[in-house]
Amino acid sequence: MLYFTIIILIAFIVVLTRFFLLKREIKRAARELQRLNGQETAKKIDVSYYDRDFEKLAKEINDQIDKTKQAKAEKQSTENELKQAISHISHDIRTPMTSILGYIQFLEADEISDERKKEYIGTIKNSAERLKVLLEDFFELSIIDQVDYPLKMEQVAFNELVLEVLFGFYEAFNERDIEPVIDIPENDWDLMVDPSAAKRVIENLVVNAMRYSTGDVAVRLKKTEASIQLTISNSVDPSSEIDVTHMFDRFYKADQTRTGKGTGLGLPIAKSLMEKMNGNIDAEVQDGQLTVVCVWWY
Repeated sequence: MLYFTIIILIAFIVVLTRFFLLKREIKRAARELQRLNGQETAKKIDVSYYDRDFEKLAKEINDQIDKTKQAKAEKQSTENELKQAISHISHDIRTPMTSILGYIQFLEADEISDERKKEYIGTIKNSAERLKVLLEDFFELSIIDQVDYPLKMEQVAFNELVLEVLFGFYEAFNERDIEPVIDIPENDWDLMVDPSAAKRVIENLVVNAMRYSTGDVAVRLKKTEASIQLTISNSVDPSSEIDVTHMFDRFYKADQTRTGKGTGLGLPIAKSLMEKMNGNIDAEVQDGQLTVVCVWWY
């Protein structure tokens, strides 16, 4: 009986000691969390007393801390991008608006010839059209960037879709005296895409190639075991400093094309649509050629 009582007493002491140590560890963890929440430290919870369940709890808390830090960083990044977007949008809108208001003042002058009036009206129309395209592109990009942006994926003969888009640029190529190199196989290559989104991607890339080409444009389509790849390339001025790492960034391109005819949003729109279709888009500059490659996986 005495032996049994001693065993019970020892077991009680062990449990009591374990309880005391675990409670002390919980209090220490609570203090660390308080310091972390009070931004007194960035240190996560560490465990000095071994307990499997408490270690699991500490790990989950530390994982949540990491997720919270990541969420804060992403929020800060989003806020910075939003501020930058507002700055760029206001700048881009101000330019054609200033032009429109300025030429309207010229038209209000008493002494102005019909020829000069016609010239001013033409400038106003061009600025208004640029403003319209700018606003439409910003609106389109904001819609595409939404998580629930709708896609209507369907099986299409992709080579025919590419050719259909290129036929629409026939007059534009002639006007710019560009004879494109087109390498599109006649075999039907079925691919699951959103036809409207895929056409928009191709259109934007062709427009970009024509706008900045110094001579030629090439469009090629090829098939691999796992993907269909569309390559659109054009010659570029060797002195131009094209940063392909930022080429699809809306703000970088907007800055680079602010004085040109484009809004600088064609490539960012193409990238967003490719990502929505689980595709990939990339670019490189080599030997005076800018090459953009779109990849759709089966």
